[in-house]
Amino acid sequence: MSTQSIHGIIGYTITPFDSEGQLDLPALGHSIERLIDGGVHAIAPLGSTGEGAYLSEQEWEAVAEFTLTQVDRRIPTIVSVSDLTTAGTLRRAQFAEAHGADAVMILPISYWKLSDEEIFEHYRAVGDNLGIPIMLYNNPGTSGIDMSVDLIMRIVNAVDNVTMVKESTGDIQRMHQLNLRSQGQLPFYNGCNPMALEAFVAGAKGWCTAAPNLIPDLNGQLYTAVNAGQWDEAKSLFYRQLPLLDFILRGGLPSTVKAGLRLTGLETGAPRPPLSALNAEGCHRLQRILDDLR
Repeated sequence: MSTQSIHGIIGYTITPFDSEGQLDLPALGHSIERLIDGGVHAIAPLGSTGEGAYLSEQEWEAVAEFTLTQVDRRIPTIVSVSDLTTAGTLRRAQFAEAHGADAVMILPISYWKLSDEEIFEHYRAVGDNLGIPIMLYNNPGTSGIDMSVDLIMRIVNAVDNVTMVKESTGDIQRMHQLNLRSQGQLPFYNGCNPMALEAFVAGAKGWCTAAPNLIPDLNGQLYTAVNAGQWDEAKSLFYRQLPLLDFILRGGLPSTVKAGLRLTGLETGAPRPPLSALNAEGCHRLQRILDDLR
């Protein structure tokens, strides 16, 4: 699949659990169908929203395989394969490739602070042993590692299948610099919900977000307006949904999105500890926000 075909609203999936804390794959299937029916342009499982860091390897593989089977190439699937070690990341990436992923997303994570050279070698080691595109993911808020534009461009220029970047620092200048440094040839994607409109103005090819689990129509309408160059309409649509975007980000994506799914009729269980479910006050506030968006 060409990187150029990955665009638009890229919906994060949740990982549902039952009352005993075990995987609830039927609920995952329902949530995926809701996203596809809602018009997302791609699916991204096992990231922050999908609690990938809190799953056993067996659970991770079960979710990855189930998701890829459920989506069945109707739209692109970008599997988050990040792991503490290079070997673990490569193993997950190859598993995703073998089961039909269109691309993988890699966030460097480490207990020890990684040097630029170590990060570079991490991507090169995975890229040299993989046949599908890699989305480089920069999110210092979760990984503790902030890759400079210089490092990102070094990786992109040296590792052939690192073909796109998800930028989640919230620094819009990073996106402008990526666009400028690549002469507009490097697809980049917004990963910071409150920056979605500015990111599209900067030339982002898509928006990676958990919001379509709750408001797919508004997310899709925003992207349609952007594509049509209807910037006044896009601005209105963005600021209408901004309270929800802020709320789910600040409250923690697994907790808030799972609460929102429950409020809209799909039970997906509580997040896995040490993450906690959204409290009663938060649920009431979320309900009010959703009611305002109807």
